[in-house]
Amino acid sequence: MTTQAAPHTVIRPATHPAKHPATHVARPVPPDVLDELRSTDDAGRPAVPLTDEEGGAPLRCCLRHSEPGELIALVSYAPLRRWAAATGADPGPYDEQGPVFIHARACRGPAGEGLPFTGARRAVRRYSAAGRILGGRLVEDLDGFDAAFAEAFTDPEVALVHVRAVEYGCFLYEVHRS
Repeated sequence: MTTQAAPHTVIRPATHPAKHPATHVARPVPPDVLDELRSTDDAGRPAVPLTDEEGGAPLRCCLRHSEPGELIALVSYAPLRRWAAATGADPGPYDEQGPVFIHARACRGPAGEGLPFTGARRAVRRYSAAGRILGGRLVEDLDGFDAAFAEAFTDPEVALVHVRAVEYGCFLYEVHRS
């Protein structure tokens, strides 16, 4: 399986630029993977489009919240499995799949710079190149992401991090070393 480069959002440190001069890239679900998920998700089920009457669903295709009336789908996605297949890693027991919201039809991807989905507590989970969890950190506010990414990528064993919702454990996006 090949994974083409995904549109992304550049994350620039919100505060203390001298302490954290690097930028990090928030990667949504890649477009080729989205095409597959819109047909059959990672649990083998067909995607079922629905009209989001209220809005507010965190869309992993464009890293923004849905607006009322948008056509979306809730699909099962296995981000580490997909990353491992592209890199040759074996996530072993860390392979998991979970629900993510995406647009039911192709969208333009992320529309700008900034850190998506920061309005709630998030977990920043670190993974090795072998696909094993190396730890994590709870982030409670926007400024906490700078420290969490700096801490993660100071460790040479860390290949990527997942940002996840604390309440449901849902995958939000990946961040790679810049």
